[in-house]
Amino acid sequence: MHDGTDDRAHFSFRHDWTVEEILAIHDLPLLELISRANALHRAHQDVGDVQKASLLSIKTGHCPEDCGYCPQSSHHGDVDIEAADLMRVDHVLEKAKLARAAGADRFCMGAAWRQVRDGAEFDAVLDMVKGVRALGMEACVTLGMLNESQAQRLKQAGLTAYNHNLDTGPDYYGEIISTRTYDDRLETLAAVRGAGIEMCCGGIIGMGESTADRAAMLRVLAAFDPHPESVPINALVPVAGTPLGQRERVDPLDLVRMIATTRILMPKARVRLSAGRSDLSRETQILCMVAGANSIFYGETLLTTPNAEVHADNALFAALAGLAPR
Repeated sequence: MHDGTDDRAHFSFRHDWTVEEILAIHDLPLLELISRANALHRAHQDVGDVQKASLLSIKTGHCPEDCGYCPQSSHHGDVDIEAADLMRVDHVLEKAKLARAAGADRFCMGAAWRQVRDGAEFDAVLDMVKGVRALGMEACVTLGMLNESQAQRLKQAGLTAYNHNLDTGPDYYGEIISTRTYDDRLETLAAVRGAGIEMCCGGIIGMGESTADRAAMLRVLAAFDPHPESVPINALVPVAGTPLGQRERVDPLDLVRMIATTRILMPKARVRLSAGRSDLSRETQILCMVAGANSIFYGETLLTTPNAEVHADNALFAALAGLAPR
């Protein structure tokens, strides 16, 4: 089957991939897959541009959603998590300053909400966005569902990007989440795009989905025109007390394949090596970068799950002689 990867000028901006075509790419011999992804990365981006992003949970726990992977859901009563109300604006900006001093130039803020509600808390988030931008950093938030007017207000505050992951393919989505629909996700993404905010949208592998489900998720992402500016690829971090808490860790090479396939489908996106990175060896992380990843989350937690330690990341970049993080 022709996988569409030979005609560089044609496929760079394709939005009509089929699941079968994506599977044909994903299932290429590993070295061939990585080689094609690396060539595309080099053709469209500076492979030495690896962004450090920092992620902070600004409101933790008591989320009414029932996402099977998430320890912040109020449906999972056996999870050991310390819930916290929305942080004060000045405390968040202090964290942003620390992240900037550590080398991060993108500051992401996550609130465990089902959806944005107008009022004092949303006003505070807008002030956080303004403050982060005033520090000279990119600002990203993930706040759940939002409408067009809320997206416009975030744009006016200077928001760089809005994160709202698809999580998995449309057919498997109902196995993971029942409190919102796939169309709900797509409506929020349409509001983000309509406001002119960059889209940060990816998913999670290792939740029991098939390879075809992974390909189906990538088909939806690549169908956006333009492609999402940022695509985080996460490996499930099983958390005790959640419905997925007993799942085995994903094979690291599955993550490499997913990153390489994402890079081939969306050559100009920033592909983010996200959750699950703390379990990867230095060499596997480097292989992910060779396969097309060009951003990492920097800091010892990703909302509420462990991330690679800062000293380990410093050693990683030291090993990548000449590959300087932004």
